Amino acid sequence: MSVVVPCYRSARTLPQLIERLQLALPPATEAYEVLLVVDGSPDDTWSVAHRLADSHVNVRAIRLARNYGQHSALIAGIRAAEHDVIVTMDDDLQHPPEEIPRMLEALTDDVDVVYGVPFEEEHGALRSFASRAVKASMARLIEVKHARSISSFRAFRSFVREAFDQIHGPDGFVDVALSWATTRVIPVKIRMDHRSDGRSTYTVRTLTRYAVNMIVGFSAKPLRFVTYLGMTIGLAGLALLGRVLWDYYSGATKIEGYTTVASMVAIFSSAQLVAIGVLGEYVGRVHNQGMGKPTYIIRENHPGTSADSASMRRPAHDPPNQQQQSPSQKERQSA
Repeated sequence: MSVVVPCYRSARTLPQLIERLQLALPPATEAYEVLLVVDGSPDDTWSVAHRLADSHVNVRAIRLARNYGQHSALIAGIRAAEHDVIVTMDDDLQHPPEEIPRMLEALTDDVDVVYGVPFEEEHGALRSFASRAVKASMARLIEVKHARSISSFRAFRSFVREAFDQIHGPDGFVDVALSWATTRVIPVKIRMDHRSDGRSTYTVRTLTRYAVNMIVGFSAKPLRFVTYLGMTIGLAGLALLGRVLWDYYSGATKIEGYTTVASMVAIFSSAQLVAIGVLGEYVGRVHNQGMGKPTYIIRENHPGTSADSASMRRPAHDPPNQQQQSPSQKERQSA
């Protein structure tokens, strides 16, 4: 298996994580590798990951050119993975490596993706509510099955990463892409530990921005909502017109009328601004895609220390626009 760990401000936790992985993985698999994808961390996370790759045969360190975000770092590691099963996990020791064998047991022949979900939510009430709201939006607006059971602790078969091949730009989401590839997804209840160092970067504000980007990027339902909103307000306007005509012909028309007119102007103006805002989000997404922003750029790929790791110097599944061709590929093309 290939274990992909996006790393950000995790210099203190990585040595312990690698130590626990070295103990937990050998009984569960014949061969494994650990890919530490350092996502432009401002501390010495890269130097620690580099040192771990030097001292452990099955550890690779990948350094991105800047901070691209957790999902972009995951996509970089997933594309570089070489084994048949890929496991993704966080770098803060909340995901116990000892639980990986249980997830692998659930990855049977009729299952392609396994999510490790905690027995109980360990976040605060507001953060837990925001997290559930994001998952609910994925389920209803993007139609991602099992959205309420997803987590960043995943185990899946490597063939499903073909769904990532067409992801370009900075707004890729791993779980949405996995839902494109397969519906054979199950959750597994596992133990989750408390964060041992630092604090999570996923705040309520971050989750809100995450949800908006995901919904706008992978669903057209907000546009339909604007259409329905316009139809509803149009019906309300017709009802108001009927009321005005009734008052006129019945002789009950009042000269003032300011409150009604002001209220309707405010309602229509608000609806127009909402519609323009939703359309602007989609136009902005198209604009960002047209600028050609990369999902990630690899600054340095540091393989392990063994002779067998020579084959790991180039990510095996990078698309052509993310990784340079090897000399042997150029020679075959020339021939």
